[in-house]
Amino acid sequence: MANVPTGETAYRKPKWYNYWGWGSGDMLGAGAQAVITGWLFYFFTTFCDLSAVEAGMILGLPRLLEAITCPLIGYISDNLRHTWIGRKIGRRKIFLMITIPLLPSFVLLFVTGQNFWYYLLVFIFFEFVYTMFLIPWETLAAEMTKDYKEKAKFAGARMIIAQTSAILASYLPKFIIDNFGGADSPNTFLIMAAIFGVLFSLVVILVVVFSWERPYTADELAHQPEPPSLKTAAMIPVKMFGDLFSTLRLKAFRQHISIYLGGYLSQDIFNTAFPIFVATVLAAGAMMSKGDTTTMISAMMTVMYIAQLVSVMVAIQVVIKTGPTMAYRIAISFVIASLLLFLAFYLTQPANFADGLAALNGDLFMTFSQSNFGVAFWLFVPIILAGLGRGTLNFVPWSVYNYLPDVDEAVTGLRREGIFAGVMTFTRKAAQSLALVATGWLIDAGGYVPTPKEATEFIPQSADAVHTIVAVMIGGPALMMLIGAWLSWTFKLNAKTHAVLVHEVERLRAGATEPETPESGKIVEDLTGWKYSTLWGRGR
Repeated sequence: MANVPTGETAYRKPKWYNYWGWGSGDMLGAGAQAVITGWLFYFFTTFCDLSAVEAGMILGLPRLLEAITCPLIGYISDNLRHTWIGRKIGRRKIFLMITIPLLPSFVLLFVTGQNFWYYLLVFIFFEFVYTMFLIPWETLAAEMTKDYKEKAKFAGARMIIAQTSAILASYLPKFIIDNFGGADSPNTFLIMAAIFGVLFSLVVILVVVFSWERPYTADELAHQPEPPSLKTAAMIPVKMFGDLFSTLRLKAFRQHISIYLGGYLSQDIFNTAFPIFVATVLAAGAMMSKGDTTTMISAMMTVMYIAQLVSVMVAIQVVIKTGPTMAYRIAISFVIASLLLFLAFYLTQPANFADGLAALNGDLFMTFSQSNFGVAFWLFVPIILAGLGRGTLNFVPWSVYNYLPDVDEAVTGLRREGIFAGVMTFTRKAAQSLALVATGWLIDAGGYVPTPKEATEFIPQSADAVHTIVAVMIGGPALMMLIGAWLSWTFKLNAKTHAVLVHEVERLRAGATEPETPESGKIVEDLTGWKYSTLWGRGR
């Protein structure tokens, strides 16, 4: 819909199709990442003759570039508001429209027979296009409404579509193999990528049609700001990154980042190593073909993402009633229990598991009709526990994010929602890059030998290689989550303390220099990490 400059009083109440139209964007936001983190490392090392370290570098290096481009695109889109493009097309929508014809390039990632540099450059290009969509898209919900309940509906629509797209990303390989054959062919992934590439463009069209940007105020319509001078323009990057890093002066935000990175990096490492773990540990004794192994991975990941969807729905109530820290601790307990079960399988090598698995011919759900509950337990219980924990780990950081600008306002007297989105993206991408590169390097250093693309079965790995894969998949996620829990142990942002904070912000706005009560002052100081006397910009 057009970006109509109708003034500050204009208000459009979102309809159901606006919620779902905007939320459909996470088919690209979460769907692309589910395919990339869940399948790309496996695809590169199984069908492209790339080493584990090469695959890790392809996945990791573009994320390091994104750490720079994400805040830059956000900053540029903010400042397009007073240009001709911003007024006629929209400062956010111009980016979305550019990506529509470029997103099908996703399929180029799954073309076999290319070298390391081809895959690296294609992935850099796609990630840049992905970023051009993601950053402007994430701002639109906040621009379409100021109402708390309406924002919650936008967030709910997004989260449900995100988990649904992850289920689709995990299930499609199995569906393609079952219905189109080519069990041991890389064309399974090529078809999947083509389907997603078309879907990505379609959902961006839905976002453009069913969303809008913040209307222009009367003052904005009446006054056109002067274009920046060369000196001012040269200082833009310095000011932008200065603002980004200033957020780390907030105690609550530093604790929030530890929860965010602990939960998400644990999933990055798990997603990268899990398919290799299935091929070299769970399916190793069953002599399964590449196609049957891919089907097995697909089925297990589908079950995990369904459990994640259930977990998100439960997590909403848990966070409201107990706060984000308790929800985080419950979530990592589920995931660690899952990891310990996978470790127990590796250490005990349950009797008759391999024979029972081989008898399934790739159809894992036959375990129930055959009453082979021992095989069913090891296949599904650990991965369900992982999904129940991971869904909450996904939800908690974004539920907390909405309250952090209030903490910042107490310190600075400013509203800087966009800055917090930028620094979260920056730290996430930089840390993710290091995690993915390290994961690939460790697996390669352990002696993992990629299976030649012409082979129909996975080649046996050395004991050292298997030890390393197990250590990375179990130890890496557990370490990330426990570090996050440790750094955020005293995190006290919840419904009660947030209400006190908001009340104190109103008092500060009115000119107060002392807290209403000693308890209120202690809460605000604990959340901000600043003395009350230095709040509201007085500590600059």
